[in-house]
Amino acid sequence: MIDFEKSKCKVAVVQAAPVLFDKEKTIDKTIALIEDASQKSADLIVFPEAFIPCYPRGFSYGFVVGSRTMEGRQDWKLLYDNSVVVPSKDTDRIASAAKEANAYVAIGINERDEKNCTLYCTFIIFSPEGKIVSKHRKLKPTGTERCIWGDGNEGAISTVDTVFGTMGGLICWENYMPLARAALYQKGVSIYLAPTADNREEWQHTMQHIAMEGRCFVIGCNQHVTKSQYPEGLHSQNELAALPEDLCPGGSCIVSPFGKYLVEPVWNKETIIYQELDMEQVPLSRMDFDPTGHYSRPDVFHLEVNNN
Repeated sequence: MIDFEKSKCKVAVVQAAPVLFDKEKTIDKTIALIEDASQKSADLIVFPEAFIPCYPRGFSYGFVVGSRTMEGRQDWKLLYDNSVVVPSKDTDRIASAAKEANAYVAIGINERDEKNCTLYCTFIIFSPEGKIVSKHRKLKPTGTERCIWGDGNEGAISTVDTVFGTMGGLICWENYMPLARAALYQKGVSIYLAPTADNREEWQHTMQHIAMEGRCFVIGCNQHVTKSQYPEGLHSQNELAALPEDLCPGGSCIVSPFGKYLVEPVWNKETIIYQELDMEQVPLSRMDFDPTGHYSRPDVFHLEVNNN
């Protein structure tokens, strides 16, 4: 949707740490951060990948080829017990905060399926009316993430038409899947959300490339987490001891449809990044390159998406 009802969108990008492995306290912190952003009149508030209750960086959960450990299972159970069913009273609390803030709220969670025991890395968008308008499960967890999260297909390519244009996105290394990106471009995405756990400098090239390829605003959002924030009582003490103190230094950023930083990557602190997006930059950028419009060749290429 390119006929913007509102040409200005104020974005708040939350670079913060959850209260690791504690769902209730993390939701409390989430609501407080939403309230902070609402004081700055944010239209869109973006949280990182797996913010509730955490991204369990550094854990093997006792997985080796051919066997698992009971201690690993018990640490995984802590993550399971603090994961979120959608919908539930947990999501109702966040929905109410979004409505109170009169803003879109996009947040990454560990989702627990209501019918079985599988966990998913999920990204939810709440509307200013306090409704869940998008739920996207990570299509392919990366590396040993596959030991804790199942492959997602619900909301495989999910977008939301807003007064600021079409909003959607992918989680972390899903953004390296060319056909997934192309499917979002095909839906006309103007605000591309990229919650991640990747804090490498190389990730920033991906953010700029997607902005130029999709001719859209790209919102990169990551956590800022230190090892000392991990709770006591976990079984994986040897694994934790081997980790650096600065587990995730951040790197959240905002990129224009021309591939230029509006906000350069922010490192080594917990903060909320604010930036007003001029949505008129989207059609301006697509004059000479429109990836699924005049710069496509539908007579040669065809993308078919099985979107559940």
